[in-house]
Amino acid sequence: MSSHQLQILFLDIALILLLARGLGHLAARVQQPPVVGEILAGVLLGPTLLNGALSDNLFPSEVRPMLVGMANLGVVLFMFAVGLEIEQSTLRGHGRLTASTALGSTAVPFVLGVGLGLVFLNSHDTDNPTAFVVFIGLSVSVTAFPVLARILTDRGLSRTAVGSIALATAAVVDVVAWVALAAVNASVGGAGSHWLVALTLPYAVFMVLVVRPLLKWFLAPGGEARTFTPWRFAVVLIGALLSATATEAIGMHFIFGAFLFGLVVPREGAQALRADIHDRTSHLTGLLLPIYFVVAGFQVDLSGLGADGLVELSLILMVAVVGKFGGTYLGARLQKLPGRPSAALAALMNTRGLTELVILGVGLQIGLLDNSLYSLMVVMAVVTTVMTGPLLSRVYTKPVEPDLRSADTRREDARAST
Repeated sequence: MSSHQLQILFLDIALILLLARGLGHLAARVQQPPVVGEILAGVLLGPTLLNGALSDNLFPSEVRPMLVGMANLGVVLFMFAVGLEIEQSTLRGHGRLTASTALGSTAVPFVLGVGLGLVFLNSHDTDNPTAFVVFIGLSVSVTAFPVLARILTDRGLSRTAVGSIALATAAVVDVVAWVALAAVNASVGGAGSHWLVALTLPYAVFMVLVVRPLLKWFLAPGGEARTFTPWRFAVVLIGALLSATATEAIGMHFIFGAFLFGLVVPREGAQALRADIHDRTSHLTGLLLPIYFVVAGFQVDLSGLGADGLVELSLILMVAVVGKFGGTYLGARLQKLPGRPSAALAALMNTRGLTELVILGVGLQIGLLDNSLYSLMVVMAVVTTVMTGPLLSRVYTKPVEPDLRSADTRREDARAST
């Protein structure tokens, strides 16, 4: 690597951080998640402006592979943090209500997305029509768990009944989405031979039955967390990287391994320790994820968007919003949750953020999306994330605390009070 290339790399990283942080701050000022501004920064630095002349001059071809490597490292750490944030106790919370809401939030948009995929087969060539159609259904079914958690915290809803149901539902949807994405990735060949994909289940069992107890002994023996030293943090990061390497090697994509490693980090007696791990990881992702947004933006080109593209974008937005909102609302109402809290859940589950970008990036990498469709789906991710806050304010102006007790419990409590 020459001195000139090194200078360009450093200048590019500085520019990326400056623009991402600046637009992220502006997004926060208008009550939007900072990730919205950061994604827009990536799009603005891509080929959309000036027909690619800006991006070609700012990010020459000899520097881009280094940026791609740093971006992938950022995604590994992000996926590890997502897995780390998901609480098993949250997944078990509120029983049938969570299951019904998660089912509606996943199944309805997925079915509509499959129909959309069948329509798009006429205008987008693909070597694997079945995987393409399934991927389109998956891509409109996603909810961004980290962005949703941030919205709940900013609005003071994280400790409410609606907030806890939203987190539980988003956690279930996230787990289903990543498992489904891994299956789609494997179906089109992935990075390894087809027979290696059969190792996925044994690997997952190994992580749960072997790696998880080892981590518990290493981080919190006897249910009490050890002092979290820098070398323990290094061991955790090494584990996440090795897990990402393992799943990439068997054709299941590295994001699945990083996510799985975050899931198996022990929870019992290690809450403060997990928070420390998450905080330290966030410092690294804060540096690397803006680079991922720019790398993703290299493939987003809206400069030639014509009438056909606008029609396709309208269809994508309609399916994504109607499917997600309607499916979530229906699932919640089937379990007798009142209308306004159900609508609030539906609005929250419509946010997609960075999670959508990661999934779209996989689709582009394995050849299921072309650049034009990828660009439109990125716009959908931004629009649905932007609309979450205003939509939530509209349907949930005065938050209410729904009674989540079963009918039998309510009757028993009523008899006891008389």
